[in-house]
Order: sequence, then structure tokens, then C-alpha cells
Amino acid sequence: MRVFAALCLSLFALVATAQNVPPPTVAAKAWLLLDQDSGQILAAQEPDTRIEPASLTKLMTAYLTFAALKQGTLKLDQVVPVSTRAWKMEGSRMFIAPDIPVTVDELIHGMIIQSGNDACVALAEAIAGSEETFAAMMNREAQRLGMTGTQFMNSSGMPHPQHYTTARDLATLASALIHDFPENYKVYSTKEYTYNKITQPNRNRLLWLDTTVDGVKTGHTASAGYCLISSAKRGPRRLISVMLGTASDDARTQESLKVLNYGFQFFDTAKLYSANQAVSQLRVWKGEGKQVEAGFLEDLVLSVPKGQAEKIQATLTTQQPLIAPIQKGQKIGTMAVTLEGKSLGEYPVVALQEVGPAGWFGRLWDALVLWFKSL
Repeated sequence: MRVFAALCLSLFALVATAQNVPPPTVAAKAWLLLDQDSGQILAAQEPDTRIEPASLTKLMTAYLTFAALKQGTLKLDQVVPVSTRAWKMEGSRMFIAPDIPVTVDELIHGMIIQSGNDACVALAEAIAGSEETFAAMMNREAQRLGMTGTQFMNSSGMPHPQHYTTARDLATLASALIHDFPENYKVYSTKEYTYNKITQPNRNRLLWLDTTVDGVKTGHTASAGYCLISSAKRGPRRLISVMLGTASDDARTQESLKVLNYGFQFFDTAKLYSANQAVSQLRVWKGEGKQVEAGFLEDLVLSVPKGQAEKIQATLTTQQPLIAPIQKGQKIGTMAVTLEGKSLGEYPVVALQEVGPAGWFGRLWDALVLWFKSL
């Protein structure tokens, strides 16, 4: 399980206090900036306001497609039949047709680079049998990922009164896609794609303006405005920007770049502990071993204002007494992290190994010792 900070918008206020650096003024209905490694929201405006996602919906269609590939229920070279429904889709298309063979790999490129609504329907039908069933799968996956403000009604993002999400949920989805499917994510940096002798450019103009940007997806309808989820990696750090409801293609591009630059310029990402690094050795009772290593199964990473990493303080509180058996990954403590007296979050500390039960004499002896300690 990934370790995410429960920070929300508190760090935003911390930056303004510590460095007197306000967030940028952004011309959008809603926006959010996420640090991929720490999972922290660095700044946001209206992150939980319900919005129409338009083609940003395709991130969930891609997520389920990549999952099907990973599970082996779908193959890249698999030829997919094109239904009349897919063929006649309106809006942006890759121009598939019932009489032209198309593979899953081609549909993925058409969905991501050309933003093909027709490709989305064809993939949905290949995975779930119908777009309606696929939409139900999308909603189940959204709930699993913690996207509590989202409901999908179709695979492409075509307008529907009950099709909605939030900036926070879209950041969660984009982060999960990048983390869970790094090899598939590489397609998002492709600048153009040709299918059926028709070449279309990637609508994400940041791919041309900033070489550190390698995704992710644009969206636009008359009611949603111009939207863009973008991600950039500069050195070891990756940030994700969600920009919703801007007035033009140029505005979503420039505002996204402004927000990304703000995050890279005024924040650092600090690794407090490495995965499987023992932060403490804890006493175990009634176990075949007398101690257990405590730590984190994944790196504990935090975002902090620029130059403030050395001021982070961490305090470990453990569950006592620890009674065997103990399973690897079992929570056995909590790490409270603060910066200049302000909380950055509390994180579960887990056992890094199993500790089985002792024999009957060992259990009896420890039970007696614990009894005397309790007097």
C-alpha cells in the first residue's frame, strides 16, 4: 500500500507563512497540484467541486484497459470488432470502421493520442461486452481508488447529467495510472499518431513547450470548458497538475505550466525513510523471536517548502505490549511528522517481518512477566 500524506490544503497555508509565497492566480473553474511521490496536495482551488470531466474520462478507460492487459484478458495484438455504435461515435475520433481490422494496441494509441471516442467504445465493448457494463466497472474501480466524488456514465466523456467528477478525484486517478502502469503510461508522451492514413497530433501542447512534461490528457466540451491533466518529471520529482474549466486551449496550457513551475520552484520532496528500513526494534512478547523490526513497506516521502526539509521532526508511538504472532505489514505503531510545530501527518508503522508464536513454556513465561509488570 502506498503511503500518502493526509495533508489536504494545510501545507498551502504553511508555505505562505514560512516563505510569504502565495499560490499563483489561476484562470480556471477548479485546479489542483499534486506531488506524485508524497501524494500531497501542494495547492488547489475548488478541489471537491463537481465538474464535467469531458475526455479526462478516458484516463479511467485507459486504466481498466491496462489492467485487462496486465491480467491477460486482453492482448495488444488482439483484433477487436468495431460495432456500429463505436463507428458512429460523435466528437473526436480515430476513424475506425467495421470493415477495417483494428488491434487493441491501435485503439490504445487512438484513445490516448487522438482522443478517439470511437476507440473508447470499442475497447469498452472488448473488455466488458457493452459500454453500459464497462461504465459499471469504471465506477467500481473509482470507488476502489477512493474517488468518492465521481460517477461515470460512459467510456469517452460525452456529456451526460450524471457523469461527473472532481479535481481531487482526477488527481487520484492520474497518480494511480502513472504508479500502477509505468510502461503503458509512456504512450501519453507520443506527439502524433496515424491510423487509417489519418495523422492527428496529441492535443497536449505542453509536450512541445516543456521537455519535462510526459503526459497526460486533454478534455473539452462546450459545457466543461478546456481541461488538461499534465504531469512533469524534473530530476527525481514528479508533479501532476489538474486544470479544469479554462477559457481556451492556450489558457489550459499556460495555466498548467504556471502551476507546475510553482510546485517545482517552491517545494522540495524529502524522503524520511526508505522502504523496508528499520526505524526501530520493538520488544515482542510470547514470540519465537524477542524483537521485530518496525518501518514502512514503501518509501515515506513528504513535500515541504523549499529549504525546510532539515527541520522535519518525526516521533514514533508504538503499540504496547506487542503480542505474537505478528504478521509482516501489520500495523504496530504510528509516526507523527511535524515541521516547525505544525503537523504534516501521521503514518502507520508496520512490522517488517513475521514473528511466530513461542512454545508453550515461552508463552507462559512471558504471560507471567506481563502480569507482574501490570501490578
